[in-house]
Amino acid sequence: MPDLTDYAKNLLGRALCARVPALPSQVFLGLGTGGADATGLTGEPAGLGYARQRVTFTGTGAQQNTDAIRFTFTAAAGTLTHVGLFDAASGGNPLTWSALAQPAAVTGAGTVTLNAASLVLSAS
Repeated sequence: MPDLTDYAKNLLGRALCARVPALPSQVFLGLGTGGADATGLTGEPAGLGYARQRVTFTGTGAQQNTDAIRFTFTAAAGTLTHVGLFDAASGGNPLTWSALAQPAAVTGAGTVTLNAASLVLSAS
C-alpha cells in the first residue's frame, strides 16, 4: 500500500518537522472500486453487511497485517478493486490506498478475506 493520501502526507510532514500531530491509535481497512491521493479509497460499499475492519500491523521496517482480515457481505456489492486505510471505523480521515492484487467480485452473500501478511506498508 505505497500510495499515501494528501492527508497522510501532511500528517507525516508535520511529524518530521517536530510538530506533534495527533497520530491515529487504530487503523481500519476498507474495500472500494478506486483510489486517489486526494481522497483515498473511492467506491466504498454502503450497507450490504459491509463494514471497515480494524487492522493491526507488525514489523521493524515494512509493516504487515498480523491477522487475516474478513469482510462479510449480505448481498452483491459488485467488483471491489482497491483497499484503503482510515483512522476511523466510519468517516474519519483516509491514510493510504492501493489496488488489490486481484479484484474481488462480490456477487452475493459471502466473505472477502485478505490473508495475514498480505498488506505491506513501506516507505519505498
